[in-house]
Amino acid sequence: MKCNRIVTNGKRRFFPLRLVFALILIFSISPLFAQRKITVKMASLVPRDTPWGKYLDQLAKDWGDITKGNVEVKVFHNGTAGNEDVVVQKLRANQLQAAVLSSFGLAAISPEIMTISCPFLIRNNEELDLVLREITKELEDRINTKGFFTLAWAHVGWVKFFSKAPIFVPADLKRQKLATNESEEKLNDAFKSMGFQMIPVQRSTILTSLSSGMVDAVFQSPAAVGSLQIFGVAKHMASINIAPFMGGIVLNKATWDKIPPEYKPRLIESARKNQAALDQEVRQLEENLISNMGKYGLTMNRLTPAQEQLWFDEIGRAMPGLIGTAFDRGIYGRIETILRNHRNGHN
Repeated sequence: MKCNRIVTNGKRRFFPLRLVFALILIFSISPLFAQRKITVKMASLVPRDTPWGKYLDQLAKDWGDITKGNVEVKVFHNGTAGNEDVVVQKLRANQLQAAVLSSFGLAAISPEIMTISCPFLIRNNEELDLVLREITKELEDRINTKGFFTLAWAHVGWVKFFSKAPIFVPADLKRQKLATNESEEKLNDAFKSMGFQMIPVQRSTILTSLSSGMVDAVFQSPAAVGSLQIFGVAKHMASINIAPFMGGIVLNKATWDKIPPEYKPRLIESARKNQAALDQEVRQLEENLISNMGKYGLTMNRLTPAQEQLWFDEIGRAMPGLIGTAFDRGIYGRIETILRNHRNGHN
């Protein structure tokens, strides 16, 4: 057997070449054995028994299968990890590694994201799909430069007016006290300047605020109204869509960077392959929710095109004070151009 001669402390020692090669091989592949399982704690405000909840559970299973157990996703449903402000803080501190966030939560990472939920800018599902096809990459780039990675997007529903008295035109709402998110200071100030009575209310106290008379109306998605039982007090819903309510799945960059590169394409594919189907399911769920709430006393107030135009005109007068403050000027301009061309039949 051939040996290598090694000198230590003036003495010669001999190691078989076969042993040397074996040691080299062990040390060269040791990182594979040393690789630790990556645990991704994912927060979601959405109940587990909804399409979104089922989607997240399937994603967790897929990721485990794709990585042969090296990436484990633990989903904390039902808001058990805290509200969105708390969740974003935990993501930054790596106490959580991933989250499903609404437009408001995503805006806490990158404020420009709220532009997609500008009132009465995007008016229906067709327009929303068109806009997202054009600007999704730009929105993701904005988030991804802030220490996060955007995994997927999905539609959560449409924000609508729910109120104690019917709302058809802006004057109807101006006579009622409207609950709003206190963190949206610039947007609230703009609506106050238009004559609306904006009352800051925490999400958890909306129902009691309506019951006590502190507020008379809210703008929420039907899913939120159904889960919070708001429709029992605010028995009127205006048919007009105020804004799309978007959701996105993000990971903090520290966690995404730890995942071996060979897994990433398939992990992204697994997250996005059912996204279109999820969107359709959520849209159908929203229709079913509205129908079911109607059986328990909710009244749908259907606006005419002329009444809808009054809302578009009202927000149009406020836009100069909102663009560049509440909403990003560049993204707003991109969306407005896309929609103008679409509405004029240029695409």
